[in-house]
Amino acid sequence: MDILLIEDNEELGQLIFDFVRNSEYTISWVQSAEEALQEIEKNNYRLLLLDVMLPGQDGFSALACIRKNYNMPVLMMSARTDDESKILGMETGADDYIEKPFSIPVLLSKIRALLRRSYPTQEANIMTYKNIKVDIGARTVFKNSQRLDVSGKEFDILVCLMKKLGQVVDKNELFDEVWGYYSDTEMSSLNVYIRWLREKIEDDPKDPIFIKTVWGKGYKFGE
Repeated sequence: MDILLIEDNEELGQLIFDFVRNSEYTISWVQSAEEALQEIEKNNYRLLLLDVMLPGQDGFSALACIRKNYNMPVLMMSARTDDESKILGMETGADDYIEKPFSIPVLLSKIRALLRRSYPTQEANIMTYKNIKVDIGARTVFKNSQRLDVSGKEFDILVCLMKKLGQVVDKNELFDEVWGYYSDTEMSSLNVYIRWLREKIEDDPKDPIFIKTVWGKGYKFGE
């Protein structure tokens, strides 16, 4: 799991949860520090989005407890804009601080920056486009945070196309990249694997929005 959101405001929490999930990350959401501490014990989260003003235990004391055993990056969110609160958050162990109300795209940019700094190698192996996320190292594919059964040649084709996002990839080039230049496999196999891949990642395989055929040339992933 990528991100744990700790936010007690129902409307704001739902907005953040939906936006982050639809962007590129897997996310869980709890509404209290006590629930968050239980979640962190059970799951390996890469980033915490922690509200300061929580019912019961507040964000500052929760962060102090978290930092006793965990070192994942923490982004604090708070309507408290005074310097003392910001300093307290950073000194307690926060990696960044964002003031409410905030722009959701700005929040997402901070999430990306924190993950890049904290996990440089892992982040370089992750490719995303809309609601599709591919982890090259783990050879996994997610759509809307749900893992898809994409493996073998299907996975290799997807990676090749996503690495050239929005560009037309020649059929021969794609075939040689996946099967090898000296392969005895028929070129028609590529068409079959493309069809199987579309059936797994497209909402409507007959009207694809991800893997598009460019007639007479090859394939293109995305815009």
